[in-house]
Amino acid sequence: MAASDPWLLLVLCLVLLCLALLGWRRASTRIARNNRARQRVAEAGEAGAEAVLYRAGYRVLDRQVTGRWLLWVDGEVHEVRNRADLLVSRAGRRFVAEVKTGEHAPDPRNPATRRQLLEYALAFPAHGVLLVDMESRRIHEVDFPPR
Repeated sequence: MAASDPWLLLVLCLVLLCLALLGWRRASTRIARNNRARQRVAEAGEAGAEAVLYRAGYRVLDRQVTGRWLLWVDGEVHEVRNRADLLVSRAGRRFVAEVKTGEHAPDPRNPATRRQLLEYALAFPAHGVLLVDMESRRIHEVDFPPR
């Protein structure tokens, strides 16, 4: 019986390794599925937001626009980029629009959302920032006080 002990240990290690690999694969595919589901919700929200904006008199100029602004760190200048969902116009004024879905993100007082909108105000040459709340189908015009 002692001669089979190393083989039994080897088989046990192989079984444990297979179980660990299966668990890792299952977790990674679950994360990928969740990411794809979130992406589908975001894309549907953006498509719906265009209709909400159109009904409110806005015209979509561009989608997934990149804004740039400068940041100084210890006297050294760095270009910072960010991406907004939409660039729109109404009555000759341009706005950068961010589309939000979910329970907390559409609230402009939400810290992460507020910081994102503040970056847009810095990065885009627009007259203002819009937050499109797809839960309530409302458009919020968000302004920041001048410094």
